[in-house]
Amino acid sequence: MANLKYHLRFPEEKIPHPVVYEIGQEYPVVTNIRGANVTETTGWLNLELTGEIADIERAVEGLKQKGVQVDPIELDVIE
Repeated sequence: MANLKYHLRFPEEKIPHPVVYEIGQEYPVVTNIRGANVTETTGWLNLELTGEIADIERAVEGLKQKGVQVDPIELDVIE
């Protein structure tokens, strides 16, 4: 099992939708919100996905198809 972290940015029209919940239901991954800032017009979220690499990759593609911008969070050498 892998744990990968991503930085998600939501456009205004996606703010009211439960996108992270949907991804957890649609793909065999565990979602863990590590930090977030959401307002009525913008939102970002640091999300950890746990599961098999192929399932995580499919979940990331699912997020992108839902209109979410997804960027991997690169870890520090120390971390």
